[in-house]
Amino acid sequence: MTITERFLNYTQFDTQSAEDSATVPSTPKQLVFAKYLKEELEREGLDDVQLDDKGYIYATLKANVKGSVPVIGFISHYDTSPDCSGANIKPRIVEHYNGHDITLSEGIVTKVDTFPELLSHVGEDLIVTDGHTLLGADDKAGIAEIVQAMVWLQQHPEVKHGTVRIAFNPDEEIGMGAHHFDVEKFGCEWAYTMDGGDVGELEFENFNAASAKITVRGVSVHPGYAKGKMMNASRLAVEYVQMLPPLEVPEQTEGYQGFYHLTSIQSSTEQARLTYIIRDHDRDRFEERKREVMRCARLMNEKYGEGTVEAEVSDQYYNMKEKIDSQMHVIDIVLKAMQEVGVAPKVQPIRGGTDGAQLSFRGLPCPNIFAGGVNFHGPHEFVSIQSMEKAMQVIIKICELTAKFND
Repeated sequence: MTITERFLNYTQFDTQSAEDSATVPSTPKQLVFAKYLKEELEREGLDDVQLDDKGYIYATLKANVKGSVPVIGFISHYDTSPDCSGANIKPRIVEHYNGHDITLSEGIVTKVDTFPELLSHVGEDLIVTDGHTLLGADDKAGIAEIVQAMVWLQQHPEVKHGTVRIAFNPDEEIGMGAHHFDVEKFGCEWAYTMDGGDVGELEFENFNAASAKITVRGVSVHPGYAKGKMMNASRLAVEYVQMLPPLEVPEQTEGYQGFYHLTSIQSSTEQARLTYIIRDHDRDRFEERKREVMRCARLMNEKYGEGTVEAEVSDQYYNMKEKIDSQMHVIDIVLKAMQEVGVAPKVQPIRGGTDGAQLSFRGLPCPNIFAGGVNFHGPHEFVSIQSMEKAMQVIIKICELTAKFND
């Protein structure tokens, strides 16, 4: 089976996760795919294949070299984003892409002007959607690359490698992918998530992340008789939003710039609820942002009365750079692997997070490598077959270089 066939097969499973679920995995349909993956890994001859009751899959490629070689791992998630349907995906291969707009279906066009990253893939074979669903390259491309690399290594015993562990998990898209990951069972000195974007991307810096829930309590009175009595929670919610820096929002920031992102508003005269995510690469600035959210609530209470505004802030994950800086050999191996397979590295910060960020803080250094997909979470998502093949080659080369780590 080719990597393309493997990936296309994976896209036929609807594995969309759900933020409002209390179960693990968050949707039962994820387990359908998990069971299929377990059977596939067994068919492909991997050892110690396990699927636990929460949908986490672990497997082993045994070492073919003697001596002290670090055990390393590769990880991908199999859920797809709640932002766009993952059901009835109809992928199509655009062979030898010519640099023009791509018509996905009638009236739905992926335009070069809007998605200029297409031009980096002229001459390549692109897998696209029909414009009605996402594709699922995030992160089924990563899974296909890992499995294909393990199969290739088994077929080429002349390439020496140590023990390699692989793991596939649910619910990354809702921030829960690492919560039930068994780091001890995985048993690796370090690992890599294959969950990055376009070819060459290597990420070991990510946002520090927190969520904030703001509750505004008002007083509802008939509007005809409201003078001096009504306190409109909806209006106060708008006032609170305007207190935060207006240019420090996702649509106005890039690179290392952090932000406050208002993700939802539910409001009436009586009560309003605001939900924010807070992001910053710099830990001190991150802490300042959290304090600013609380300060705005305090100022509102001073103005309108104690208890009018309540703010709850909860940390979600931290910048893995804190943990990777002392383990830079983990990065050096990837850079050398990319160089040897002809990939130009693009080391950049993640304007988001990965399972690897949480795992790094649980004792498993885990930077993020490209999987090749572009325009995740929407109908204009695509992946280059050549990019997937390059990612697979990087995995193989990492395994080979790690076998020489102690030489």
